[in-house]
Amino acid sequence: MTYDSRLKDDFTEDLFEAILLLENKEDCYRFFEDICTVAEIKALAQRLEVAKMLDQNYTYTDIAERTGASTATISRVKRCLYFGADGYRTILDRLKEQKNKR
Repeated sequence: MTYDSRLKDDFTEDLFEAILLLENKEDCYRFFEDICTVAEIKALAQRLEVAKMLDQNYTYTDIAERTGASTATISRVKRCLYFGADGYRTILDRLKEQKNKR
């Protein structure tokens, strides 16, 4: 599956090119602190954690308690995880691979 073509424009292309230039976590912290609010970064991190927990078959209740995510957010992440553009799946698989290499 491909990504939503509504995302693609010159600004988004430039953003993703910039992100691909980040070399380490320190670069990520500095860039994202400048480009996003703390709340936006925390929301993105929360969604990734929700995806990880859904992938591990946690219940909505457990996910909500651990992450503070609403059931609406959990449902949206679940829909994207199983019926989206495979972005979550790609990252979750890569994170597992990285963990197994350690």
